[in-house]
Amino acid sequence: MTTKTRVVVVDDSALVRGLLTEIIDRQPDMMCIGAAADPIVAREMIRNLSPDVITLDIEMPRMDGLDFLARLMRLRPMPVVMVSTLTERGADVTLRALELGAVDFVAKPKIGVADGLRQLGADITEKIRTAAKARVHRLAAPAPAAGSNGSAPGTAPAAGAARPAAMPALGRLSTEKIIFIGASTGGTEATREVLVNLPADCPAVLITQHMPPGFTRSYAARLNGLSRIRVAEAVDGERILPGHAYIAPGGLHLSVERSGANYIARVQDGDPVNRHKPSVEVLFASAARVLGRNALGVMLTGMGNDGAKAMREMRDAGSWNVAQDEASCVVFGMPREAIAQGAAHEVLPLNQIAPKLLEWLRANAGVSTSRV
Repeated sequence: MTTKTRVVVVDDSALVRGLLTEIIDRQPDMMCIGAAADPIVAREMIRNLSPDVITLDIEMPRMDGLDFLARLMRLRPMPVVMVSTLTERGADVTLRALELGAVDFVAKPKIGVADGLRQLGADITEKIRTAAKARVHRLAAPAPAAGSNGSAPGTAPAAGAARPAAMPALGRLSTEKIIFIGASTGGTEATREVLVNLPADCPAVLITQHMPPGFTRSYAARLNGLSRIRVAEAVDGERILPGHAYIAPGGLHLSVERSGANYIARVQDGDPVNRHKPSVEVLFASAARVLGRNALGVMLTGMGNDGAKAMREMRDAGSWNVAQDEASCVVFGMPREAIAQGAAHEVLPLNQIAPKLLEWLRANAGVSTSRV
């Protein structure tokens, strides 16, 4: 018999606790072994029942969900899926939870919670399955307040919270180079680790991170505050410039096109690809088609195979590609599939990816390989 994933639900709403319990118990491979109305009760439940995964609300009585998460990840790290409201503040707090070590999140609707959660049942249970397989890391003790920017260590071992010290500029580089990043579960912190270690004059970066509508704007703003380069949601038709990073808006596909001597971002609606919108496949396929040897591809942590085939297309077109290694991934699915496709030139720990990109760029500085 297959062992079921044992889940504890933590939420102050009796309605939500009941719905999540019902959704979980309908699955043949998981079971809800407890439901707590607040973190104090949850603490005892976790101690006594040793669940495989917990779902955690943010706003609760007696102890804030973020405070509880931070204590949990310092003392007894385990996979956590956040259940947060789909509001701007909810997005900001959810991103903070991912920094503290939560594996993933589900955005519950502000109104119509019952119907909304039932419609999200498949998404919720998929995230619980993914979380059960995820690598979680112990959260370091809080750093001293002096000089801190208020961020916390990420889920990946090498993730740094503060903006790094100044680094040498890349100097003269072909402005036709573009870095393409694909990521899913665990990717918010992995992408941050890469971006904060890039200099202000690096080539443009285009990013597809699996994330629902309403969260990518807050995510871009958070990265912008930590990075030397400017980070924002991509806007359809805008020119892609060096020293800037462009994030696919939640619920829309991002790709790149050429317009004369310039590259432009294309942000469009469309059907999900590999069940995702935005999809890494869409972004990477455009990189192969439009940039060829001027592209650098990076596949970071995530569940599934989105982008693997298109990353191979990038390599066949002449790009240089890197995949994150298994030990530093929260979930190794997407990098593993890219490696299996023969798409990656190198497989590296997360903390070595940005330095390797810079090394490659310096070795190829000033070399234009335009196919136009």
